[in-house]
Amino acid sequence: MKTFLAISLSCFCFISAHAAGVTVITHGLNGSVDGWVTNMAGKITGYNRFPGTNYSFYKVYFVPNGSGYNSAWLRLRGAPPSLTDSGEIFIAFDWSQLSDGNSYNTYQIAGVLDAVLRSTNFIPELNGHALCELPIHLVGHSRGGSLMCETSRLLGTNGVWVDHLTTLDPHPLNDPNFPLDFILYDAVDAPCATYQNILFHDNYWQNSSYPINGEPVSGAYVRKLTSFSGGYSSAHSDVHLWYHGTLDLITPTSDSEASITATQRNSWWATYENQGTNAGFIYSLIGNGDRTAYFPLGLPGDPIIRDGYNQYWDLGAGSLNTNRTLLSANNGTWPDIIKLNVTGTNVVVQNDPVGVKMYYQYGGPSNLTAQIYFDPDCNPYNSNSIPAFSLQPPATGTGTVFYYPGLGLATTNVAPRSYAVYARISDGTHVRYLYAPETVTILSILQSPVLDIVKSGPAQFIIGVNGVAGQKMTLQASVDLQGWSSLATNTLTTSRWTYTNSLPFARQFYRAILGQ
Repeated sequence: MKTFLAISLSCFCFISAHAAGVTVITHGLNGSVDGWVTNMAGKITGYNRFPGTNYSFYKVYFVPNGSGYNSAWLRLRGAPPSLTDSGEIFIAFDWSQLSDGNSYNTYQIAGVLDAVLRSTNFIPELNGHALCELPIHLVGHSRGGSLMCETSRLLGTNGVWVDHLTTLDPHPLNDPNFPLDFILYDAVDAPCATYQNILFHDNYWQNSSYPINGEPVSGAYVRKLTSFSGGYSSAHSDVHLWYHGTLDLITPTSDSEASITATQRNSWWATYENQGTNAGFIYSLIGNGDRTAYFPLGLPGDPIIRDGYNQYWDLGAGSLNTNRTLLSANNGTWPDIIKLNVTGTNVVVQNDPVGVKMYYQYGGPSNLTAQIYFDPDCNPYNSNSIPAFSLQPPATGTGTVFYYPGLGLATTNVAPRSYAVYARISDGTHVRYLYAPETVTILSILQSPVLDIVKSGPAQFIIGVNGVAGQKMTLQASVDLQGWSSLATNTLTTSRWTYTNSLPFARQFYRAILGQ
């Protein structure tokens, strides 16, 4: 006795929406981007959660102009931003001519980087868009940590939120913690701090190579690194090699200047960090780690991940008002989407809404508009997104964050497949974008049914008809796959309908027909 299952498999292209937007990486004293910086940025595309196949990679650097320097750009690899599917932009920020510790301080260099990020015409390939329209991840080593902290502060004075700040053994020159600097260098750098406009800050530091060491930064998730061997033979440089090992997870691996071997994999990371796979870069938007985690568990007062999450407002980690440094000024010029998440199920049938929640802030005087889109990739600039919701949110002021807990995205005319979801907010002049970390799969209301059969007795079978609630189906039978007769018709009230049938013949085949 044989039975036939009429089974149809629906195929969808599943995508990752773990988009960071713009990642800026920079060096410290007397450094450059030609070694580990460029190599670190290039390795991000090989991370297992990278949301696409291509990207844009630029170097921003300085060129002499006779009396000083001008900033310039060069695309090192990848395609212009409008032509990528990931939407990812990497910036290797090179201030090597100015980083000797005497000529310029990080206040001055941060002023240039802030202007680069907010400019709508610095990189013509952006077609009038500013880099800071996308969520920002700032990564800086040594003096570069000071530079990135000050850049985040300057962005904040204009109302721009920074999604992620990573400081790697930060060492501002002439910081009171580093008394030898006062003898060796003239530059007085910006302090390292975690300002109100930082959503998440992680800080990795060591003091094994005193006096060339970093420092903990208040308001961050502070991870003190204590176990170094091999690598650069300099713990100060090993900190950025440690971070490199959390995004390039192969063994051995190299940042082009030093290597991580099996020895380092086994000794540099704590047990809970799983040889680097559960540390560092995992807390970026691409990594999609839980930034609000009470992890690692330890004694009261020990650092945990959520220490680095913004708790000035309640954005998911409470509101203690203690882990952020207040901005001295904020003109609120730029509107911000701070968080966007899909709520409830992320698999829906056409006509059913998709729920999202959104946190935003805007301190300016103009009228706001916000739109939410379905996107088959993770690039808001390539014109293939589908509008799903629009609203006109009120301004919040710079001292408040507003929250929409339940917005419903329309799916009626959206083709079945998997989508990323992003929001766009604008005051008519300034625009910012943010993708939700969750993807959405939309199923067709005409999705083909799937049958399963269970024998329930001699010559008796229970036929399960699996489909989408609301579909009308007719179950049919045949003895030869040529002629078919109807057994029953039913409109699904749930995703499953069962029918019990006794076989009048030696064999029988079954199928379900939609709309009959």
